[in-house]
Amino acid sequence: MNGRQCADGSRRRHGERGQGGVEYVALIGVVAAIVGAILALTVPDDTSVALKDAVCRIVNAGDGGEGCDSGDGGGDDGGGGDDGDGEIPEGPPGDPFQPAKCLLSQDQTKTTVVVQILFIKISGSEQLKVQQWSDGTVTLERVGEGSVGATASISAGIPGLKDWGGSASLSGSYMKGSGSGGQWLFNGNKTGDPQKDLELNLEDAKKFAAYLKQNDGCRYQSGYNPGANMGACQQDAASKKPDLPPERAPDVDITKTSTEVSGGVSFGKGFTKGKGGKDKDGKPTDLGNISGEFGSGTMTEDVVVMRANTGPDAGKITFVYTFSIDAKGGEIAQGKATRMQQVAVTYDAATFDQEEKDGKEHRPEKLVITTSQENGEGAGIQAGAGANVPGTPVTIDVGGGGGNIKSQIHTESAEVVLDNDADSKTVEDWLRGRGDFPASDVLPTPSDAAEVPGSDAGPLERLLHDKGKLSRLDYNANTDWWNASLGIGFGISAGQLTAGFKLFGIDITHEEKNQTITGNPSYATGPKNGGARPWVEWKNCTQTTPIA
Repeated sequence: MNGRQCADGSRRRHGERGQGGVEYVALIGVVAAIVGAILALTVPDDTSVALKDAVCRIVNAGDGGEGCDSGDGGGDDGGGGDDGDGEIPEGPPGDPFQPAKCLLSQDQTKTTVVVQILFIKISGSEQLKVQQWSDGTVTLERVGEGSVGATASISAGIPGLKDWGGSASLSGSYMKGSGSGGQWLFNGNKTGDPQKDLELNLEDAKKFAAYLKQNDGCRYQSGYNPGANMGACQQDAASKKPDLPPERAPDVDITKTSTEVSGGVSFGKGFTKGKGGKDKDGKPTDLGNISGEFGSGTMTEDVVVMRANTGPDAGKITFVYTFSIDAKGGEIAQGKATRMQQVAVTYDAATFDQEEKDGKEHRPEKLVITTSQENGEGAGIQAGAGANVPGTPVTIDVGGGGGNIKSQIHTESAEVVLDNDADSKTVEDWLRGRGDFPASDVLPTPSDAAEVPGSDAGPLERLLHDKGKLSRLDYNANTDWWNASLGIGFGISAGQLTAGFKLFGIDITHEEKNQTITGNPSYATGPKNGGARPWVEWKNCTQTTPIA
């Protein structure tokens, strides 16, 4: 992205886009302003230029980010793209720039529980994911993740909206944790027809998922008694396994650290009791409040370290850096926008460890840059209620909600194998902030890499343009979610400002999401005359269609 700000005077085309949930996305502007203020205080100016563009896109999510730097794209075809009638030209046969496969669809179920005790925050999640791939294979992934960290928050009333119970809040947290679980690859059916293989492998994956679910439930059904009841239950579960066993994914050690900043806007009504609404001392007696959340925004930075012990990547270590901004607005009709940027760098683990010990520069072997943008709307509600414990600054809050969001996801990826010292040094210098084009300035996007490099292009941008495998995909997604929370807090108010902390809190969120590929999958072929890289049909991706 080039760091351009939102264009003044960009217009919302209500007649074309209609009313409903998208209208509520405008409320996200308040939260985005909060996040933007945080950016100005917590990140370098050069970095905040790029990040403010992400906030801009969220504020204008209902317009598809009009007036902001497109960056992650779907806009400029980099000198190639479709020919004007919606069709994408074919690429050259045997093109080495064509990726081998793509993700066709994904079904995901995730439950997250967050517990807060004073300033300590503990989070745990369970996730089950089934993915269909264009080469006819299917993967089943089940991962549990836990983390612990510290958190704090502050809230303030919105001037002029006191009678409406308007308030805004900010919170920040630092989390460190790890994940474990299993992934299984279903590729035993090889008929020579990828579509038929996909059907058969997906059926095997469903059978195996049923086996896992029943096997996990056996211990509960038998009351944790490892006797005959459990044995019979597990034997029955085993009978549901597919005839062709899946391949177990390699053993990988995973560690994760997260930094999160969030903001929210809510409106509600407070209640008082006493003669004329006041107690004997002439002060109002606060009974509590009810409120609805109209807008929220979250900025998250994750660092994941994966060290592969077995499998094709055995002996490799990969660092995955992810930055995301998520915003949601509306109480009944809801709008949602998410912007994600991710960088993954792979090293030889033994060499990396030795270089770290000797204080030498590292030599990465592969770089992958991924960006995604999600915009959606749907019906839902997020509300809460609170009450003060009489005579104390202690409050009790409960909340909950649920809904359905239909969204569109645009993803792009750039992958380059670093097979020589010069390319490795280019990437490492960029990551470590050395030279004139460090990673803190801008993150090159795949769409940018397909264009002719400008005279001011940095070494990394030229490397991605010359050697990167560039691809673009679009998905339709449907998300069903519900949330429930309970909190006991301690707060001190001074005018419109409230400072305090939670004595105890628990928050549970359940989400079921499925996404299916749509549109015209494309990749950028090699540079042509003039340097542009045309976007062409990704045949390795379109040879199969996802199975509902």
